[in-house]
Amino acid sequence: MGEAQGSGARGFPAFAARKGGRARGQSFWAKAWTEAVEDTWPEEESLKRGRAFARSGRIGPVTVSPGRIAAEVYGGETAYTTVVTLAELDAGEWELLWEKAADRPEVTEELLGGELPEDFLEAVEDARVRMLPGYGDLDADCDCDELEHPCPHATALCYQVSWLLDAEPWLLPLMRGRDLDEAVEELKSELLLRAMTGAEDDEHDQEDDGEGSGEDTGGPAGTPPGVDPVAAWARGAAPLPAPPPLPAAPAGGDEPVTGIEADPLEQLVADAAVRARALLAYALGLTAEPAPPLDPWQDTVRIAATHPDPRVAERLRGTCGRPPRELDRAVRAWRTGGAAGLEVLEHTWPPSPQETARARSALQACWEADELPGLDVRDNHWTLAGQGVQLRLGRDGRWYPYREESGAWWPAGAPHSDPADALGELTGG
Repeated sequence: MGEAQGSGARGFPAFAARKGGRARGQSFWAKAWTEAVEDTWPEEESLKRGRAFARSGRIGPVTVSPGRIAAEVYGGETAYTTVVTLAELDAGEWELLWEKAADRPEVTEELLGGELPEDFLEAVEDARVRMLPGYGDLDADCDCDELEHPCPHATALCYQVSWLLDAEPWLLPLMRGRDLDEAVEELKSELLLRAMTGAEDDEHDQEDDGEGSGEDTGGPAGTPPGVDPVAAWARGAAPLPAPPPLPAAPAGGDEPVTGIEADPLEQLVADAAVRARALLAYALGLTAEPAPPLDPWQDTVRIAATHPDPRVAERLRGTCGRPPRELDRAVRAWRTGGAAGLEVLEHTWPPSPQETARARSALQACWEADELPGLDVRDNHWTLAGQGVQLRLGRDGRWYPYREESGAWWPAGAPHSDPADALGELTGG
């Protein structure tokens, strides 16, 4: 598993004043976060002032992103920028963490369902990585003139994060570098790898299982009967046989015998691997239904978008039966989102009122009321009037960015799970 790409920020509206209310979150993850922060920054006076400031209503909207929490705070008529940083986990640490999580079926099931169970903390401890803040990886910066470090503004911001964790515990992995979608995909990859390697191990075990048969089972699993594994390991590798001679070149120079300019074998192997992975994911219950077969047009777009030989795409532009510009747009849509991206390009559908309301709330959380761009909402298309940019909600729940080019809407980048991230990328906001 490589480094995750596209981990975006999450914005949350400012909390109103809480006169006399609790300063600490009450859920399991909120309490664990607060205890870790207070252990890392144990100065009681700063923590006490931070709790009071957190309840004062003088902290603006909070932004949570990988390795960073930020907000504007207001002391009298002066506004300060407060930033709390947290060290992100690297790719190797995340890979080890998913391996430990996959050892726990109940934890795995809840993670795949979008939950962050309490027992996930055991997997974190087994992997010996940090999910909760600790000494040396939590720091704060604020442009106020307070002498103490951390200042009350920073500790107040951390207390408000515990309130956010009451509702959205997945903000904790996000601060370490993985959002929910990325975490689920990486965990699925770990489970698929285990399923494939486990099947191979089972085959070897069945072949080598001679218990009760009276046969010599040899050494460790996988060792043929009568073979000393130590001696076999110490023996040098035998030389490979000489390669067979190359076949004679066909008559007609460099022209391929089949008349097909691009060798299809590499593409067929890649296609088979992708389809096998989708079927295996369905068989293991990782997807709700198997991937539907592609119709001729979808398969044409897929080949044009993914074939390594550019001559294939050029030939399809002239033989697909549709205008070349239409195929070019479809190819760009496939490259940004696969079959789901192509469906978003070619079809509209009416989202539910709840989906529309959630999208508006997400956008309002990241823009001030007087800065939110005017949007023309029609079905699953959200268009910024007069700006030539558009968001399209896919049936997969992701938001696809589009730009107007020469009177047509063209895919403009990878989809996002949060409409605010997609719109911010389009507008540079």
